[in-house]
Amino acid sequence: MVLKKGVERTVKIGGGLLVGFVNGFFGGGGGMLCVPLLEKALGEPTKKAHATAILIILPISIASAITYIASGYFSLFGTLATGGGVVAGGIIGALLLKKLPPFAVGITFAVMMIGVGVRLALF
Repeated sequence: MVLKKGVERTVKIGGGLLVGFVNGFFGGGGGMLCVPLLEKALGEPTKKAHATAILIILPISIASAITYIASGYFSLFGTLATGGGVVAGGIIGALLLKKLPPFAVGITFAVMMIGVGVRLALF
């Protein structure tokens, strides 16, 4: 899909605000919106959209973390206990992204989004 410059800019800014809000409000989940925005609205290839979303989420997560820490919503033990797994999982995921075909990446992402949605709705 090819968007006019003004429309593309509006989608980028509006989408960025929405992704930032969701990530800040829920403490995560901005990537769930960022990937479809990059793929469907801005026409980025699947793998590029996933990789770009990770880089976009980094500063959003840092800003959100600073706000949560300043407000007293922080657990050092929880951070240290899960941090190693998060780093290891991130490395494994990035390596798999390079090897899997775009179709498999898209299906995996869709299944994960559906699973998370069902989990949130029912439990």
